Amino acid sequence: MSSRTEGAPSEKLQNAIDFAIAHEVGWSRDTSGTWGVHAADPPPWNRLLGPVSPRGPVSGAIRQRGRLLASWGEPERADLTFSVAKTYLALLAGVAHDRGLLPDVNEPVVARLPGIGFDSVHNRGITWAQLLQQTSEWEGECFGLPDQVDRYRTVHFQPNPVSGKKGDARPLRSPGSYWEYNDVRINQLSLALLHLYQRPLPQVFAETIMRPLGASEDWRWVGYDHAWIDLNGVRVQSVPGGSHWGGGVTISSMDQARIGQLLLDEGQHEGRQLISSAWIQMMRRPCALAPFYGFLIWLNGERSVFPSVNASSYFAIGAGGSITWVDPERQMVVVVRWINADHADAFFRAVGEAVDASA
Repeated sequence: MSSRTEGAPSEKLQNAIDFAIAHEVGWSRDTSGTWGVHAADPPPWNRLLGPVSPRGPVSGAIRQRGRLLASWGEPERADLTFSVAKTYLALLAGVAHDRGLLPDVNEPVVARLPGIGFDSVHNRGITWAQLLQQTSEWEGECFGLPDQVDRYRTVHFQPNPVSGKKGDARPLRSPGSYWEYNDVRINQLSLALLHLYQRPLPQVFAETIMRPLGASEDWRWVGYDHAWIDLNGVRVQSVPGGSHWGGGVTISSMDQARIGQLLLDEGQHEGRQLISSAWIQMMRRPCALAPFYGFLIWLNGERSVFPSVNASSYFAIGAGGSITWVDPERQMVVVVRWINADHADAFFRAVGEAVDASA
């Protein structure tokens, strides 16, 4: 597959792209066979609850200083992006913060939103910051999914694997005292943001982020088939922060690169501040319990996520090898889709070396 760019990529950059194409994730392209992450869950949770779609080939885009250096595969194709959607939830939380809907991230969620799952003795102290850092230890069910299904979970780029069987009843700690990657708790955060905005989150995302960025209209963000609530007499769907059980964000590489550019530019686009730079900086602040993580974004300060990438870099990462790399030092955004995650570090190293050689 050839790459597309404002000019032909250098030989070294083309070699890096060819490396990515040669190391495609092992998931089937038609959603049959080996596909998704739900199969690793204990029954009866090892099934899809929302829509999924066939995927395209290894694709991506590279931008530096706002200019497109290269794209490859099917960069305009809208594909599922799994947990990259978590970072989009963090952006929505930032818009809410800037609007005064979420003035203090250290405020307990129940203070503004009683009656939606934060009222128990254990949950009442959970703050927005803890949900955004994945340290909330929230306990309960969100649209029938218990938080327990993701206890003892270890994800690919987590430096320190946990010891325990996924889905077992790990004893909970107090909120803010334990880091765990847990999709049910992220879905609970999304539900809280829906109640905070009193509007469907995809509408807010379109109006505040995607349309101002000049994104395509091909993206979509959908929930599970049963994830509907009554909001002031209107039936509204709550959307998940990924595609663990289906649904989630479907988006193109080029649109993901636009969002990555917004992060790189500290929330500004063409002279307009879509999200405050203070919030973008807050997203990049390392969690004390997990310094490789910020507000639903992966940090490389200790170079534990991608050892070959500089420490100032940060990432939105989804299952299936969907990664947005933001590199402030090179003023670069790299999006890659459907790469075997075991080879992502080598790909990023090759891209960095190619870009540096052309500087």
